[in-house]
Amino acid sequence: MSDTDLGLLAETIKAISEGVTDAVANLANFSAVLFDALDRVNWAGFYRLLPDGALLLGPFQGKPACIRLEAGRGVCGAAVTRGETVVVDNVHAFPGHIACDSASRSEIVIPLRRGGQLWGVLDIDSPVEARFGDAERTALEAAAREIEAALERCE
Repeated sequence: MSDTDLGLLAETIKAISEGVTDAVANLANFSAVLFDALDRVNWAGFYRLLPDGALLLGPFQGKPACIRLEAGRGVCGAAVTRGETVVVDNVHAFPGHIACDSASRSEIVIPLRRGGQLWGVLDIDSPVEARFGDAERTALEAAAREIEAALERCE
């Protein structure tokens, strides 16, 4: 997807979740949209926050992934701990990186909230170093806000 098309991500997320109240169905479609729309991406999906602080795998697109990420570990854990988006240009240089797919080189993780509480994260990996710049971050954070709105409508 070109930078000029990135703005369509949030609109697409909003459109496909209209009237859908099932979280799994929505998240499955969202991961498919993101994986299909973004070039040079090898994984796109969700991890849900558990009461013990660990993250549990949710719907995704890409190779099989780590099922459970312990609290505070890896890029996903850092995003949860900080409560903000984490962009890593070279995951192999990130302390505590969890290599679910050894082909991944860069990663963006965006925390998701539901009912004002941290719900989980949107995680996207790329086999290309420094894949996620300012334009991607802005577009993906806007898409994340639409994902949060959809989660609010889910049962």
